[in-house]
Amino acid sequence: MSVAPLTGNLSLNPFTFAPLTLGCIKPLGWLEDQMQLMSNGLAGHEHDFYPVVSDSTWLGGSTEYSVLNEGIPYWLNGFVPLAYGLDDDWLKSQTAEVVDYILDHQQSDGWLGPEAPADRDIWGRFPLCLGLMQLVEAEPGTALRVLPALHHFVSLMHRMLAKNVGYEEFWGRVRYPDMIITLQWLYEKHPGNSSNMLLETMSLLNQRGLRWDNYYTRGHFIFKDLDTLRSPITDKSAVFPHVHAVNAAQGMKAGAAIYRFNNDASLLDSTRNGVNWTLAFHGDPAGSVTGDERESGQAPNRGSELCTAVETMYSLSYLYQAMGDSQFADRCERAAFNALPVMFTDDLWAHQYLAVPNQPFTYPLSGPNPFWNTGDQSIQYGISPNYPCCTVNMPQGLPKFLANSFVQVGNNGIGHALLSPARVNTTLPSGTHVALSCNTTYPFGDTLHYTFTASAPFTLNLRVPSWATLYEVIVSGHSDSSSKTYDSSSSLLPDPHTSMLTLDPLQTGTVEYKLHTAIRTEDRGNATISIYHGPLLYALDVGYADTLISNSNPSSSAVNISQAANNIPPQAHDHIIINTKPWNIAIDPSTLSYHSSSALNGTLPNPIWAYEAPPSYIRARGCAIEWGIEKGLPAPPPKEGHRTCIGDAMEVVLRPYGSLKVHMAVLPTVRLGGG
Repeated sequence: MSVAPLTGNLSLNPFTFAPLTLGCIKPLGWLEDQMQLMSNGLAGHEHDFYPVVSDSTWLGGSTEYSVLNEGIPYWLNGFVPLAYGLDDDWLKSQTAEVVDYILDHQQSDGWLGPEAPADRDIWGRFPLCLGLMQLVEAEPGTALRVLPALHHFVSLMHRMLAKNVGYEEFWGRVRYPDMIITLQWLYEKHPGNSSNMLLETMSLLNQRGLRWDNYYTRGHFIFKDLDTLRSPITDKSAVFPHVHAVNAAQGMKAGAAIYRFNNDASLLDSTRNGVNWTLAFHGDPAGSVTGDERESGQAPNRGSELCTAVETMYSLSYLYQAMGDSQFADRCERAAFNALPVMFTDDLWAHQYLAVPNQPFTYPLSGPNPFWNTGDQSIQYGISPNYPCCTVNMPQGLPKFLANSFVQVGNNGIGHALLSPARVNTTLPSGTHVALSCNTTYPFGDTLHYTFTASAPFTLNLRVPSWATLYEVIVSGHSDSSSKTYDSSSSLLPDPHTSMLTLDPLQTGTVEYKLHTAIRTEDRGNATISIYHGPLLYALDVGYADTLISNSNPSSSAVNISQAANNIPPQAHDHIIINTKPWNIAIDPSTLSYHSSSALNGTLPNPIWAYEAPPSYIRARGCAIEWGIEKGLPAPPPKEGHRTCIGDAMEVVLRPYGSLKVHMAVLPTVRLGGG
């Protein structure tokens, strides 16, 4: 297939929805509460005490958990959008201190990082450059230092790729789309005299990398549960880079990023296949990729990594901007409102390495566990359970979700892509200045209230989620001062591709946007289901008893942070959480009923993801069944013909998954007679 020649005159294929500048979107409501908890919690304090950050070799220290030296790059990539999303001077000062040190110590040939020439691998620079890119967007005054440093490094990377050195580790060779994103940003906004070199570097990364479009074909993609293959897949297998779950999450956006410069439209269909197949055959009910650490089918006793959740969210938000397929936004919200919050304690001082759909207790396992390659602490909540990568990578989750929640539509439009409470203050390419706020309890509530004022009329675009059965829009703000009402039966219909509703030009006024939905179930095989209402997954409430282990001193085989024991903040704990109600429950799906409190569209508790905090729940009838433990966790549910109630039918409650740190989210079904 012919592709566009790589010359500096090339215009990259445009985004369907252009991203807005980092920092022009600020959180409101529960989203602001959560990001403030991040700032007050572990994410905001790693620079103070966590050696992978505070004692990093990038900052003149001696601590790394891997020869890849990715700790500080991961941290910066998530910390910049947290600092500027909250507009927090304390967080910004940490960012400035780290960036100043890194730039002050850039090596004379352009290398960024502590490695000697013989030890260099470019992968760790990819998240670092994403962090620096975001910093320049949010703080234009930093461009004077950051842009020359980036160009100097890219020139070196171009020479290294041309010589095929420093790109041997497979991590970078599957995660290169992250670097391509930074290169495209430089090419379009700050090319200097390097346009041709930037394009050539994109092409070299792609040519030398491991191709995702080849893997996303029926002859190569693995549709089966990898544990059932006749020839076991190990970390030495040729296909392993594509089936490592974090790689799979990052690789989803490869085709869209490459298409922007090589114009090969087949990559877009390949991308759709990749996302759909990965999440259909290796996805968990919360919206992430099952993999502990290698993909492992869909068994509900297998885990999904926190790194996978945040990378899945970022890839899907990027894909919605790049390609406009509404499914990407739907999938991003599912991961953001389910897979992400379930992995943090209420105060965001502790997290899991792995979340498991059927997880009625979380504590260190002993003996054989059900996971492919993670340890006994994988499901425990703590500072750094199992492996440190998630501790430094997790800050990007909500801040990047916020940064991508609103988008630019055309030259004179704003679109609400990822529904959530936030405010926007921006100037569109048309010159129209827009200040807009969305106050909402979504995804818990069903109504979004917009207020806006603009220097001239602009178009407001609202995404209709695929699960919405009906929608209503009441607009007050037309030039004739009239109020207009639209609904699902009116002439105002969402775009069939993007699912965006485009309202008539507005300048000052309000919009009320109400979504309607119903309980729905998704088949998880073997007559088991997961249960949803709107974008939220509901799981069985198995009770909650949390035992704190004070002054935690976590370690792993990769890094021991015992030297920080005296500096660990008193708020930091490990947790042992156990169920206080039966977990071995089968339910009758015909009895499901949705309930909510008056807080649904009012003031939400803070923290919203605490046990029993969300203002909605689902009731059902179920019964206990014989269901054993296998390798420390509930075994896969019994086969359909082997489910006999061992007690009377009972009423059970399901709550939003993110609020249940212990839970059962894949439930076997039974038929119960009587009332």
